Amino acid sequence: MTVFRTFTSGDERDIVSLWNEVLAFDPITLKRFRNQVLLDANFDPDGLIIAEQNGEMAGALLAIRRRLPMSGIDLEKGTGWITFFMVKPDAQREGIGHGMMDQALRFLKKQGVDKVFFSSYAPNYFLPGIDRAHYASGYEFLMKEGFRRLYSPVAMHRSLAEYSYPEEVKGLKEIREKEGYSFEKVGDGDLYGLIRFANEAFNPDWGRAIREGLLQGIDSSQIMIAKKKDEIVGFAMFGGYEMIRERFGPFGVSETEQGKGLGKILLHEILFSMKQLTIQGAWFLWTSETSAAGHLYRKNGFTTYRTFEVMMKELT
Repeated sequence: MTVFRTFTSGDERDIVSLWNEVLAFDPITLKRFRNQVLLDANFDPDGLIIAEQNGEMAGALLAIRRRLPMSGIDLEKGTGWITFFMVKPDAQREGIGHGMMDQALRFLKKQGVDKVFFSSYAPNYFLPGIDRAHYASGYEFLMKEGFRRLYSPVAMHRSLAEYSYPEEVKGLKEIREKEGYSFEKVGDGDLYGLIRFANEAFNPDWGRAIREGLLQGIDSSQIMIAKKKDEIVGFAMFGGYEMIRERFGPFGVSETEQGKGLGKILLHEILFSMKQLTIQGAWFLWTSETSAAGHLYRKNGFTTYRTFEVMMKELT
């Protein structure tokens, strides 16, 4: 007999153990689970559904809705997220996943949620969406539960073992500097303007990544900004997410300044900074292969190593 309940103290150890058994391609530590889930301001124990069989954990699923706005007062009412789910291998196809999902969706609906995403939740998502290549049964499960695919972000990587700063980019940088642009490591006096630029030109999660990265101890040299005279028009950084040095981003250039190679310059400024620290590779989790950023990455040595499916279900 399967019993469904919500999270209680001590479950975290069994969840991490089950996670590393079921989601073996993406193992985690207890510390990462604590930081990403239990310390998340939006975490609600009633949204973490546990399935038990014979007193042992057989499954877990987390549902989230926003209780703290990313920026301003926007709680994104009506929106919820499923950020992970798993069922013990020998207990799969017994209705456990459906039972957990049903309880999770009832929890979200009670909070006023009418659309649920897997799993594009900021700030504490583990993966952008379901990886069909490694979790085909998970994708099939979401489809059976009424989720539909929205789009397919990709993760990219490039080796820095043979990297050197391209001469053509050095030349481009000199041209832009003569036109009045500057490229520099962020200074304390630029932080307010940079965070505001990231929030307004892109999304509040980027501003949060800058702020929290610096508070956690990344060096300001890990953030490069592009200025047109005194106005910030672009930035790039590494190490801002979970203090992982190899993780590139966020990274963006003002829409009004695109087409001038500023993104290429910022990209290589950061890759050069990473190489200076003997970092052997750069990676990130989320872009579109067909976007301008995706084309830029490909032209500069990045290759796709994973594809995800962002899914959504409307609650009636």
